[in-house]
Amino acid sequence: MRRRKTAGVHGDFSVASYNIHMYRGIDGVFDPHRVACVIKELKAEIVGLQEIDSKFFQMGNCADLLSEKSGMEVVLGPTRRRHRTNFGNALVTSYTVKEVRHIDLSVAGRRPRAALDVDLLVKGETIRVIVAHLGLGLNERRRQIRRLLDVFCSERDRMEIMLGDFNEWVPIWNLHHVHNVFGKSPTLRTFPSFMPVLPLDRIWVRPMESLLSLSTHKTALSRMASDHLPVRAIVAKHPVNG
Repeated sequence: MRRRKTAGVHGDFSVASYNIHMYRGIDGVFDPHRVACVIKELKAEIVGLQEIDSKFFQMGNCADLLSEKSGMEVVLGPTRRRHRTNFGNALVTSYTVKEVRHIDLSVAGRRPRAALDVDLLVKGETIRVIVAHLGLGLNERRRQIRRLLDVFCSERDRMEIMLGDFNEWVPIWNLHHVHNVFGKSPTLRTFPSFMPVLPLDRIWVRPMESLLSLSTHKTALSRMASDHLPVRAIVAKHPVNG
């Protein structure tokens, strides 16, 4: 899907979202190296990850592996802390990280959830990127989306990007609240990766005019490495005309 022609390509950058399913592919094989190769395939300067185990006892530190293979910094956003692992979200980026915050999205009686909230210095300007993974319950997601939208700047004095696995397969129920703030982002089928039917993975950009294109990343490797396909966007640092 192409939103508009680009002008001034030097101001553009790429963003991706990828649920890596704890490095376990559709073949049932645990393979952090395979996931790292998909991230490298994306050629994105900003990649939000969900379902990342930062450590694994037998295999060493998987976050370090992702950083080494991608050549980028990994910012961790644990949702659940365990004895041998921190489970949750992460941001992989080639840009300078200015500030990191965490947003608690947990709902009583449900599995703990959170979002990673990061300020990045992108081509001389600060932008905000939020990486989220919402719950499976309809009312749970409704509360989580409202909590997320409450943190965004009403003044719109900088670019804001929200991405992640929103677990919304019937978008009209909850995502209209997001569309009211960000504009309606295209719906792409990402799950299951080998034959995608459900549009679970999303990227929104504000201002909406800065979202130049949005697509799923379909390769032999991405169809195998996780049960989700990555989504990738091209973003203009400044809105373009034409």
